[in-house]
Amino acid sequence: MLVRAGRANTDIIFVMEKAHRSKLQRRFRHHLKPARVICLEIPDDYAFMQPELVALLDRKVARYL
Repeated sequence: MLVRAGRANTDIIFVMEKAHRSKLQRRFRHHLKPARVICLEIPDDYAFMQPELVALLDRKVARYL
């Protein structure tokens, strides 16, 4: 994400769960207008950088890039 003077210029934001998307939209709705928020529907049950999570993220995000 690119941030300049408190403003983010972003095309796509990925979240793992619907709850993450809802919280993001509630708190930052006016900043998200140009961005597309995509929920990957991955449960937030993995450890940081867990190999299974990284592989799953690679597969799910690839279709959008």
